[in-house]
Amino acid sequence: MSASALKDLNISQPTDLEKGKDNPVKSCISRPVLNGNKCVNKEENAPPVCPDAGANGSEAASADVEYIDSENLIDLPDVDASLSTLIKRLDSKDWIMTCEALNNVRQLAKYHKERLQELLEPLVPLIVKSVKNPRSALCKTALMTCADIFKAYGDLMVDSIDLLLVQLFLKASQDKRFVCEAAEAALLSMTSWISPSLLLPRMQPYLKNRNPRIRAKASVCFSKSVPHLDVEGVKEYGMDKLIQIAATQLSDQLPESREAARNLALQLQVFYEKSQASTSGINDGTPSDSQDAESWEAFCQSKLSALSAQAILRVTSTPKEGATAGVSSAPKDGVAIGC
Repeated sequence: MSASALKDLNISQPTDLEKGKDNPVKSCISRPVLNGNKCVNKEENAPPVCPDAGANGSEAASADVEYIDSENLIDLPDVDASLSTLIKRLDSKDWIMTCEALNNVRQLAKYHKERLQELLEPLVPLIVKSVKNPRSALCKTALMTCADIFKAYGDLMVDSIDLLLVQLFLKASQDKRFVCEAAEAALLSMTSWISPSLLLPRMQPYLKNRNPRIRAKASVCFSKSVPHLDVEGVKEYGMDKLIQIAATQLSDQLPESREAARNLALQLQVFYEKSQASTSGINDGTPSDSQDAESWEAFCQSKLSALSAQAILRVTSTPKEGATAGVSSAPKDGVAIGC
């Protein structure tokens, strides 16, 4: 090789290296995302992701997304501008734009929920679309949005809940921990802010779902929603219906379902004994004696098959400490519950 050719080669190598510094495939630089007009920090435990880090690019540029806690959300600088383009941005093919729009939904739900309420009907299917998205960052942001709109609108979300339930149950049982935690937080918000008398009938069909994971999450949420009923609410829903649900879930294949059924059975026993005490004119809150225990046993045997009654009575014969802690006298008492 001639001396001039070697010289040209040596000159070209630094040039190529300089170009390589700007190669977007190797860059992990993330742009900031605004919370209203304020830049927020990325969560500390979120792993940095390069554009080529995920399988088939599914996790590309997830470092661009900020997960903003509800209490840290600030108001939007231009509410009208945000509302006018909200639906379009939620349906965008640019997933980062969709994430920003979802955070706008959360801000609007917190500071301008009356104005956002007009868009709930077309908005919920687009949130569901993002929850189903395989990109974890977008999915988590959508789940955080669900939690915030449940809190903001409560019972107004009942008509839209069927669109969300399956996806929330599925996401709460998946392997990605940070997505699972966001889904559980959304379910917690749902059972905390939607009246059980409206929510329980919506969840009941999922207790018989073919997917055992959906059944398990539905069972847990069902058992966590029941304590928000008062004694009259339990009577109205049907104590016999609830005890049959508990007995059925006791034989489910997943331990999570069975544990939820045990908790439900204990709660129902407390409700039943309170009801009996009220009927007898005993309102001093003292524990029931053998007569009430026999009444509970007779009730179970009259409503269930022999084997199911035996299973329920075995669970409730030795009540766990604190079993009554979740029983409330009002539909919503602000008690933190988890799904």
